[in-house]
Amino acid sequence: VMHFAGRRAMDVDGLGEKLIEQLVDDGAVKTPADLYGLKAPELAERERMGEKSAQNVVDAIEKSKSTTLPRLLYALGIPQVGESTAMALAQQFGTVGKLMEASAAQIEETPDVGPIVSKSVYEFFQSALAREVVERLLANGVTYEPIRVEERASLPLAGLTAVITGTLASLQREAAEDALRALGAKVSGSVSKKTSFVVVGADAGSKLAKAQSLGVRILDEDALR
Repeated sequence: VMHFAGRRAMDVDGLGEKLIEQLVDDGAVKTPADLYGLKAPELAERERMGEKSAQNVVDAIEKSKSTTLPRLLYALGIPQVGESTAMALAQQFGTVGKLMEASAAQIEETPDVGPIVSKSVYEFFQSALAREVVERLLANGVTYEPIRVEERASLPLAGLTAVITGTLASLQREAAEDALRALGAKVSGSVSKKTSFVVVGADAGSKLAKAQSLGVRILDEDALR
């Protein structure tokens, strides 16, 4: 539940670890889908929660209903599926329903997804509990824009690997990474000879130095845009 509500997942502001522990301990929340049934009055009864704080959390839960398919897939906590893999799966299948019905072999056709990851994704969606959670999330109003499935090779940054380091002035890093992935690029956390370019913001550190030593192309924020 904490992973689901996290900033890089469904981004439910104000739903912290202590509150989640209370909700899980007293049985109010058993799966992430239960979050969307919470009401402000019952939250206000929790330790260190007043009416205003409770309403803020309920509002944040409501706001999180409008999300993206990659964020939703990442938020589900599928073993072996990080943000890059969630984006790749979203681009490959377009909807969570199509992914749920895919075979392990079909999942393995996703770029950068091997047999271990595809087996993990397939087995996750074979779980009755996982399927129930997804169905309840959608029934409770969680929505996303379906992704038009394209040949990955046709995307403009297909085959390129990007690294972002330092603080960007006008973009949140997550937004920049999502934009790069949407255009077909793979976003990595480390610089290597296989890195196509490194985007450098303020206070860049060792990744910039490594890129320079390897002769990797370096872009500033304007060049990224």
